[in-house]
Amino acid sequence: MFVQVEQRRTEVMWAPMLGLTALPHLGGICGAFITRKEVKTWYPTLKKPSWRPPNGAFGVVWTGLYTGMGYASYLVWKELGGFKQEEALVPLGLYGLQLALNWAWTPIFFGAHKITAGLVDIVLLTGTVGATMVSWYPISRPATLLMTPYLLWLCLATCLNYCIWRDNPDPEPKRE
Repeated sequence: MFVQVEQRRTEVMWAPMLGLTALPHLGGICGAFITRKEVKTWYPTLKKPSWRPPNGAFGVVWTGLYTGMGYASYLVWKELGGFKQEEALVPLGLYGLQLALNWAWTPIFFGAHKITAGLVDIVLLTGTVGATMVSWYPISRPATLLMTPYLLWLCLATCLNYCIWRDNPDPEPKRE
């Protein structure tokens, strides 16, 4: 038994590694289609803080962050022995929840132009990523460290979303 556990920890399982590393990119690719149009039309109409990163930085940064978080999920998955283990429910469940919140933000903010709902989503996302990292720490410290740039970027993105929300109030609902 001990030999099997040690072997599992050092053996690279290529299909799960590639699949879990690629998974976050699926939502990123879908979000890019929504964002691409809105960055040229709606987004320039918003007041934004002077410290915001240039538009061209976002794709590069998210590619690295998605790759890191995906590989980190593989490390946790491998340490836990897959999805079927009861111990995997909370750490991989939190990861799945944060991934869903991540994927939801772009259609909410850029697609529906719902700045307030986007702010709520990204605050929940940032908290869920923090909870994910706390649950991962005893399982895989390297996986937790791989999530650190993501959490830092989300803190910046949350501040940016907040400033956009503050400086661009949602239009008043129409009264009939």
